[in-house]
Amino acid sequence: MGLLAKRLLMSGFRSFDSHSVDFSDTTTILVGHNAAGKTNTVEALQMLTAGYSFRRPTPRQLINDSCEEARIALHLEGDGRVMDMACDIAPGKRQYSRNGKKCQAAEVPATLMSVLFCPDDLFLVKRGASFRRDEIDDFGRQANAGYSKVLAAYLRAVEQRNRLLKEDVPDLGLLDAWDASVALGGATLLQARMRLFTRLSGKVSEIYGQISGGEKLFCSYECSLGPDLFDLTRDELAGLLAERLRDVRPDDLRRQQTTVGPHRDDITFEIDGRDARLFGSQGQQRSVVIALKMAEVLLSAEIVGEQPLLLLDDVMSELDENRREAVLSFAQRGIQTVVTTTNLGYFSDDLLSMSKVVRFG
Repeated sequence: MGLLAKRLLMSGFRSFDSHSVDFSDTTTILVGHNAAGKTNTVEALQMLTAGYSFRRPTPRQLINDSCEEARIALHLEGDGRVMDMACDIAPGKRQYSRNGKKCQAAEVPATLMSVLFCPDDLFLVKRGASFRRDEIDDFGRQANAGYSKVLAAYLRAVEQRNRLLKEDVPDLGLLDAWDASVALGGATLLQARMRLFTRLSGKVSEIYGQISGGEKLFCSYECSLGPDLFDLTRDELAGLLAERLRDVRPDDLRRQQTTVGPHRDDITFEIDGRDARLFGSQGQQRSVVIALKMAEVLLSAEIVGEQPLLLLDDVMSELDENRREAVLSFAQRGIQTVVTTTNLGYFSDDLLSMSKVVRFG
């Protein structure tokens, strides 16, 4: 079954002075009223498996108001291995470690990946394009440590180019240099993202068909450079992006921002030939997200050779009975799962009898 989360320790973290949670090898249900610390626990688990938090906090926001620093630590065991992940947090700084040795945040998922499903994700289909890009990029950061570096380098280049575009009299020679940087970084990111999307999208469509009663879902990557780019080499993509940057430079100077590149791309979902964002019912849109999360779990297992940790934060109350059953049935396929809820009534007696229930508050 691979590595499993066994015990989480939190000191000075968020709402906790000091707190620990032990986990089942199968399903652990964290139950309690709102603001009891359930989501904070999920956040700590995500940080120690994915290397980041879905809340995008500053280090200071992670520290209890009564403390100067915080520490979270996760003990993992499985397949004869023992692993201890930790993150020491001080104002302005987060330092990860594996078995007592310092490591970078991008290296954390190499120990155990995780997939998080939270209420905000349910609106992924109809929210802005940046949320769909972030979903793919966040998964990519876990799947490959190099992805995180490529993404960060590209976004820095775009930021510097935008800063230059905002100057009263931009240095055109310097703009040429930043165009080259954006083109190369953008091509590298675009190639990595499209490869990941290709592996993920087929699984999403297949799973959606299974949970929707046979509806057909088509996922497409909408690139600001144009269609049919999946077979191009990195150099060809870089050349195309460089050409487009030259073409749109007058408009970019007027608008003072970079208008083409992977940071402008989108992902669309069509159900039986109709755009799910415009025409899909709320139930259909939520089924798309469920299928996407399940696909991420399956692809995680392919990439690292073992199941990821599945984190379901307060989504049971947002799903109807059929979709709850689809999610929980999937989670019971040998996937270690941590679920938060305010109401145990969302779970069958059979599931409760097989799960570890941890009460908060």
